[in-house]
Amino acid sequence: MAATNTTKTGQPFDRDVLDSLLRRTGFYMPSFEIYGGEKGLYDYGPPLTALQSNFVDLWRKHFVLREKMLEVDTTIITPEPVFITSGHVAKFADFMSKDPKTGEIFRTDHLIKQVLGARLKADQDARGQTIEVEKPDEPQKKKKIKDVKIEKLDDAVAQEYNETLAKLDNYDGEGFNELIKKFDIKGPTSGVDLDPPKPFNLMFQTYIGPSADKPNGYLRPETAQGQFLNFQKLLEFNKQKMPFASASIGKSFRNEISPRQGLLRVREFLMAEIEHYVDPESGKKHEKFEDVKDVKLTLLNRHTQLAGSEKTEVMTVGDAVSNKVIDNETLGYFIVRIQDFLLKLGIDPSKLRFRQHMANEMAHYAADCWDAELFGSFGWIECVGCADRSAYDLTVHMKKTGAPLVVRENLPEPRKFKEYQVDMNKKKLGPKFRKDAKAVENAVEDLSQDLREKLSLELKDSGKITIDTPNIGNGKTELDKDLITIEQREVTQHIREYTPNVIEPSFGIGRILYHLLEHVFWTRSSESQDEPSARNVLSIPPLIAPIKVLIVPLSNHLDFKPFLRHLTSLLDEMDVANSIDDSSASIGKRYSRNDELGTPFGITVDFQTVKDKTITLRERDSTKQVRASQEDICAAIESLVRGGCRNLQVKR
Repeated sequence: MAATNTTKTGQPFDRDVLDSLLRRTGFYMPSFEIYGGEKGLYDYGPPLTALQSNFVDLWRKHFVLREKMLEVDTTIITPEPVFITSGHVAKFADFMSKDPKTGEIFRTDHLIKQVLGARLKADQDARGQTIEVEKPDEPQKKKKIKDVKIEKLDDAVAQEYNETLAKLDNYDGEGFNELIKKFDIKGPTSGVDLDPPKPFNLMFQTYIGPSADKPNGYLRPETAQGQFLNFQKLLEFNKQKMPFASASIGKSFRNEISPRQGLLRVREFLMAEIEHYVDPESGKKHEKFEDVKDVKLTLLNRHTQLAGSEKTEVMTVGDAVSNKVIDNETLGYFIVRIQDFLLKLGIDPSKLRFRQHMANEMAHYAADCWDAELFGSFGWIECVGCADRSAYDLTVHMKKTGAPLVVRENLPEPRKFKEYQVDMNKKKLGPKFRKDAKAVENAVEDLSQDLREKLSLELKDSGKITIDTPNIGNGKTELDKDLITIEQREVTQHIREYTPNVIEPSFGIGRILYHLLEHVFWTRSSESQDEPSARNVLSIPPLIAPIKVLIVPLSNHLDFKPFLRHLTSLLDEMDVANSIDDSSASIGKRYSRNDELGTPFGITVDFQTVKDKTITLRERDSTKQVRASQEDICAAIESLVRGGCRNLQVKR
């Protein structure tokens, strides 16, 4: 069943209402607002800061502690050579299109999606149907998309639009340009032809040190590289045992082309990333896979997308791995763990799917990748990536630096096998190729066994071979038998040396938190005349709610003060976040205000409390109330906020 844009209780969702609530109650605000603000930058207020802290705490328990991971904290500022080697300088980019008349710049894929979406909306309106389209997240000074005339499209055209949108992530710059021409997409405000799409690197450059005369570093766009560069030290810390995982939580930065969609597309954000190192000869099996093999996942594979469809399929992770829908057990295991975590947070399971990356969309390092996508008012949005990065990162950094980013293990029995080995005449190689000698040597070392076998025959027959050297001249280099020898030899191996493969779950924390707030938002009618006609509620699970308990005295009567102090002391000792609202507003209004903050429990102190030391506990979503002693109520709350039980039960 397709996800629908509704509140937690099935009401039509209005993003403006939620956004107004979040801003009014101080969840977030534009950064530098008194200076006019800056797009793509937001500050978190007390509620969202606390929610994020609770998220991080739960993430550590769910992943770092349960999976025995090694957490590290690496630097944000990164020297340029690191990202040149990793490929980010060349490939970490999105395509942008410029309107030559107005100077406006658009992210190309987003513009195509918006224009085709608007045309499909006009078609559905003409047919008397409705369709969800993206709303602007903030007032625009200029209209981004001109009003589209309400008219029916040919069925074939509408189908082509839908198929194009389903596989839009698979296009490159040239493909985007062809779509723009084919569908006659113009500058949204000027109506003129757009300049051809160009790649725009998303990393922020910076200067490291006072002597730099040009940018020589970057703010990291992910935490991963810092973990890879410390691999050898982490392996030693783990007593040379494989497999193992490192983890890191920290700020990352991406210079988004046109940051929109509020908290979903920002230039500074918090990430949580895991790098799980695995032996490639193990088949990437996972020791805990049997425990999760029957867990069901909602999957959208790449073949379905390439066929122009977004139809998902529900299957167990065991079936998905055995049928090679998901590449291997370790990837499948972490996809399940990601799903478990998101559901524990309070994400609506009907608005969660895992979508496989298509070939052109795949990151430059990835062998396979699945995104946990969450559905909300902006459509399906990637919030967690789970990629098989193969051995790419460790390999390129090892080649560049010579650092031994490998695992060495003693074999129980010596292994004997034959392989083609290469000998280079370095005395002649250096004078012939000069500064390119090292690059030639590296290219030779990279030759696969199959290619070495083929080249050995060529060398024997013709006395010379030609190899690919992408960074030298025309990309081809000729070597004669005076420079190189390729022979098959028998090898006896006592120590196996290999470069681990890496499975990487990567969490965009801000995106997950925003979708959580959409998924738990709902509105209920007023229960009394002194409350608003419609009351907004955030049903944030007690486990991560910013404030767990609101303490409400019936009035400011002095007899209540000792009980307030005692309750606060009890809850503080339990590390249960609490607050007191002793304002003059009615109890109903005070509870309503805190329902908007997601506070799951309320305690009322009244004159009955003074008589028998009992208090009333109110549950946010049901508004159910029970009365019991202070100690029993606090004990029940402690269990509830730790996730120990789900129902409101206390001794009477």
